Amino acid sequence: MTDGRDLLAGTDTDYDFDPGTVDIADADVLDRLEPSVREWWVEQFGEYVGANGGFFTPPQRGAIPLIDERENCLVASPTGSGKTLSAFTAILDDLFRRERERAAEGGLDDGVYCLYVSPLKSLANDIARNLAEPIDGIAERLADRGHDTEIRQAIRHGDTPDSERRAMLESPPHVLNTTPETLAILLNSPKFKKTLRSVEYVVVDEIHSLADNKRGTHLSVSLERLERLCDGSPTRIGCSATVEPLSTMARFLVGGEAESGSWTPRDCEIVDTRFVRDFDLKLECPTDDLIDTPRDVVADRFHDRLHELIDGHENTLVFTNTRSGAERVLTTLRERYGYDETDSGCHHGSMSTEHREAIEEKLKSGDVDVVTTSTSLELGIDMPHVDLVVQVGSPKSVASLLQRVGRAGHRLGRTVEGRVIALDRDELVECAVMLQRAEEGFVDRVFVPENAQDVAAQQVYGMAINGVKREADVRDTLASAYPYRNYSAAEWEQLMRYLTADHEGMEEKNAYAKVWRDTNDAPDGEHHYEAFDVGEPLIGKRGRLARVIYMTNIGTIPDSFTIDVYVRGGDERVGQLDEAYLDTLESGDVFQLGGSTYQYSYRRGSKVYVDPSSQRPTVPSWFSERLPLSYDLGREVLAFQDELVDRLAAGGPADARRWLRRLPLDENAVRAITRMFDEQRRYLGPDGVSTPDRLVVEQVLDRAEYRRHYHVHSAYGREFNDGLSRLVAYRCTQRANANVQVAVADNGFTVTMPLNRKVDIADVIASLDPESVYSEFRAALEGTDLLQRYFRINATRSLMILKRYKGYEKSAAQQQVSAEMLVSFAADLDSFAVLEETYREIIEDKLNVGGIREVLDAVRAGDIEVVRHEVDAPSPRAFGLATLSASDTVLAEDEDAALEEFHARVMEELDDEGGTGDGPGGTEGAGGVLADSGTPVDSDPD
Repeated sequence: MTDGRDLLAGTDTDYDFDPGTVDIADADVLDRLEPSVREWWVEQFGEYVGANGGFFTPPQRGAIPLIDERENCLVASPTGSGKTLSAFTAILDDLFRRERERAAEGGLDDGVYCLYVSPLKSLANDIARNLAEPIDGIAERLADRGHDTEIRQAIRHGDTPDSERRAMLESPPHVLNTTPETLAILLNSPKFKKTLRSVEYVVVDEIHSLADNKRGTHLSVSLERLERLCDGSPTRIGCSATVEPLSTMARFLVGGEAESGSWTPRDCEIVDTRFVRDFDLKLECPTDDLIDTPRDVVADRFHDRLHELIDGHENTLVFTNTRSGAERVLTTLRERYGYDETDSGCHHGSMSTEHREAIEEKLKSGDVDVVTTSTSLELGIDMPHVDLVVQVGSPKSVASLLQRVGRAGHRLGRTVEGRVIALDRDELVECAVMLQRAEEGFVDRVFVPENAQDVAAQQVYGMAINGVKREADVRDTLASAYPYRNYSAAEWEQLMRYLTADHEGMEEKNAYAKVWRDTNDAPDGEHHYEAFDVGEPLIGKRGRLARVIYMTNIGTIPDSFTIDVYVRGGDERVGQLDEAYLDTLESGDVFQLGGSTYQYSYRRGSKVYVDPSSQRPTVPSWFSERLPLSYDLGREVLAFQDELVDRLAAGGPADARRWLRRLPLDENAVRAITRMFDEQRRYLGPDGVSTPDRLVVEQVLDRAEYRRHYHVHSAYGREFNDGLSRLVAYRCTQRANANVQVAVADNGFTVTMPLNRKVDIADVIASLDPESVYSEFRAALEGTDLLQRYFRINATRSLMILKRYKGYEKSAAQQQVSAEMLVSFAADLDSFAVLEETYREIIEDKLNVGGIREVLDAVRAGDIEVVRHEVDAPSPRAFGLATLSASDTVLAEDEDAALEEFHARVMEELDDEGGTGDGPGGTEGAGGVLADSGTPVDSDPD
């Protein structure tokens, strides 16, 4: 061990720490730092030596030397492990060292040296506050030694006042905190982009939250543009929470070199410290019977347990799966247990900035007992006093679970205490698997959107606005970004046809050219641009207002709006729907609005037309708010079900419970899961549960409603099921010549048709060709509201529809009207880039065509068997599909009777069977003797 005092020799300061606590690794890191930086660090973090295992946390110990050596690196570590400070420490050390050495010459030159990019404005603000402390502290120590230094930092985003923006031009910050959207604007700012030439470090925070969406795609191209603007290649540092695969995230961060159609990634080191924190996680359930226990009893027990947990901790953060859920939980806590505005709060994206910032300050200072939230606090501010996170319902992925519970004990050395409370039987299974796999180190994969034409249109336009460019250079800049590494010549030409308005009729539709292409040769033999060779293809901007249009319209976050709902045949307006909710509705779907029930008919522009209905709702009101179950976690759920069913078959419920008790579950959860799968196995037979090699389809005849329901047990997540159900419904409509309705959930989907129509759904699934599903998706999506909505979003991103022009702002509703007039025009054109991107985004990014192809390949190869069952009532695993009840019973109020009826019918049939034999008649492939024959469910004392 190295004596820590030796590391600080000559500082004339006495430190209260054990010199034997600095190990060799710490000594190596400390030795790299400027004495004043080293001094500040030891003073700040010496007290955490025992907790961290040293002066530095694992991500800091791994990252600081790499950044000091100017290596690109991705730092993957849990929330609260010091990864962001690991990125800044070596950078600040370098800047202060150079500032001190050049003090006689006036210090560092004006310009931005470090660019910090975060997905959230609040995170940029938080980092600025957190950076102020080390910058001021180090500067004070240098001042004590006679060195007058100044490292400036600033924030630049959409809310930054004009006065501060002007000040940044006069005195540029050395460290600039910004967002992806603002960076794209700065790269096209004639004055400010000059200050970016000096950038030597780029820190991308929370990179996992950007990589899987178009904000990240846009940022990746901006970083390549910055690469070509700077005097040298900046060192890129990415900070990520627990994510997989790390190699993909690293390549996304650093990009590569695109030459002659090949792509070579830049070097990037990975600091993998994803599992350095200790977790105390447990799944709880208010009852072992979530069907027959009255809903008010479940709710009472839930709130009592939540109050008990809050009362036993300093600060508790409660995540729900909807914004309304966060509000209702807080309201109940205040009404029942005496919380008020002084010791509790709610935080979500619909609240004002002022309200959210006030709650954030209370969390930072520890002046609050409990805060409820949906997703808005999953990323962002430090919360040093939060010592418990409660997740209500499933967060839908292991990555989200770890990110949320990681908000507790927000520093290394403190155990992360998290409690997940399940209030629905389907989510009970998800959560059990989630906690088990989290303990085993499993993480869901991130899927990066590829070759997005709308983002490419924005960025190519931006490059052209900055001056005439070689077409090859523009294309190489785009292709150097990871999401465009496989960007083909055909896709480039498709983009160019759009940007140059080379489709007949575009200008008549007010879709004008944005760039020109030129081969730089003139009839007289002279070339137009002296800086370029004759015959060299060039690109430049079109239009005098190009820069203004670009600067006021770029970005990838779509506008949204509420849609007025009218009863057909009259002028009666009955309410409004959120636009995202409309994505879930097909003609014939039934939903509730303002306490009444309506059947969706059609949409025209910003209006929806409906008919009053007495049917049961098919799409719950919370549906559009919920995150989908990740595809990877869905596969893990199927593997879990396979093992659990094997346990039941081999040793009955008692053996299954013993196996489940090894997982972080309370006894209620153990017994509820065992009961559900034992009933499922007894009701449908040994092949009645979907597994990695089996897909279950059950048919239920509803003679009272004159409907035929097919419940498909495919627990691959809602995106997968949304996609597969559309393909199946499209085929069913063709085969049965009938109106087909679809309802989608994370654990499967339901196809409904009239009783006098019948289709072999298992055969439909087996007949789907993995190679042709993309074209079938296109046919199924044609003319749908979903296609029209995403066409509007992509037309706006592509600057075909302008949100702002000459002082006039077009609302999202007005954009939608414009889009609906353009989409049929676009459909008649050959490979129109905006429409092609709309299909690609829906099919690849929203409907998981990759996962669907993977499963259909396995079905075709015989690795997955599709099993049919005909039953008189839905099986226990189909109860959620049959009712589409809300998964959070704190919020659901209308499905109890249906669930109880289904369960009573199942139990009646099982009683009639006498506890032995196959499942109900009509089952194909079912058979064998039921395990634990004659033993009442869950009657043994284990």
